[in-house]
Amino acid sequence: MGEWKEKSLSDLAILYNDSWKVGDEECPYIALEHIEESKLRLNGIGHSDIIASNKYRFNEKNFLFGKLRPYFRKVVKPQFSGICSTDIWVVGACSETDLTFLFYLFANQAFVDLAYSGSSGTRMPRADWKFMKDTVWLIPSDIEEQRAIASVLSSLDDKIDLLHRQNKTLEAMAETLFRQWFVEEAQEDWEENSLLEVIQLIGGGTPKMAIDEYWDGDIPWLAGGDIASNHKSFINCSVKSITEVGLNNSSAKLLPKYATVISARGTVGKYCLVAQSMAFSQSNYGILPNPKISECFFFTYLLVNHVVEELQSSAYGSVFDTITTTTFKEIKVILPTETENLRFEQSVSPYFKKMFLNKSQIRTLEKLRDTLLPKLMSGEVRVKT
Repeated sequence: MGEWKEKSLSDLAILYNDSWKVGDEECPYIALEHIEESKLRLNGIGHSDIIASNKYRFNEKNFLFGKLRPYFRKVVKPQFSGICSTDIWVVGACSETDLTFLFYLFANQAFVDLAYSGSSGTRMPRADWKFMKDTVWLIPSDIEEQRAIASVLSSLDDKIDLLHRQNKTLEAMAETLFRQWFVEEAQEDWEENSLLEVIQLIGGGTPKMAIDEYWDGDIPWLAGGDIASNHKSFINCSVKSITEVGLNNSSAKLLPKYATVISARGTVGKYCLVAQSMAFSQSNYGILPNPKISECFFFTYLLVNHVVEELQSSAYGSVFDTITTTTFKEIKVILPTETENLRFEQSVSPYFKKMFLNKSQIRTLEKLRDTLLPKLMSGEVRVKT
């Protein structure tokens, strides 16, 4: 194993400011909202045809670091060329520095914390490259050791990415099956009902923030941001949690495993399946199956997926878009008998059970990666080359 030396960031990384102007060629666009918080991956990609201001170019030899509110740890290494927000650093590697190793250096919590400590602005803090370029980092002198470290971490991210792609395929298969059963092969004698008649809509709540004994307990409590960052997937954790005392002294309610939760204000129409019993805020709704089909959690989730665009288009509000009980009541759906719904649930359940297992494995791999990352970057754990 080679020696490690201290180097300033300016000797390791290059900041690119290659400008793209409105009217230039069309290409993929990455904004901060397209980068998942702390996950080191994209949750979507925009397009330049909606852009009205100058942006930065990037390519496969760069990675991106969100400089606005750097504590969100929005770091990603796209495998394509495109443009990005000017609130994102476009970073490349100097000679004798491996790009993927450098990406993980920037993703390390120690780097994120230092970037935040040196940021400018109080309400909208932005990491300052002039400050960061002079910071000093202990790294392997041998680029092969850098590559070996990067290989360990990227192999975990590759497995995480594969599981995410599997889940997208499984969900697409389930959605196709839903359309086949309930749209393409719908029967004339099926009854039309209000959406509110075929689901149970549950309101949420928030314990008083000022009472400490209500918070930091064992009950996950979902806010809109939690749901948006887990849109169309299982959610197995939340940023905040509450205690049983907080639950019992507020309008918050517990949703059972496999229930659907949907955002009702702001980013209206983001939804996901809860992977365990969870509470949620009043800015969201919990959705359970109708009591007549009480076990049909996945049918109910796919029904929400089927009508979500109609829900979004019916949202209203002077400040924030909002969906209410009336919104659900006004949407009409045509469905078969409870027996047919139960048959469909049996057909689609294996897809979701596999998705649930994949999401649990993703969480385990993310924890392993984030545990290994600082140890590998500090030299506490060494990799043979």
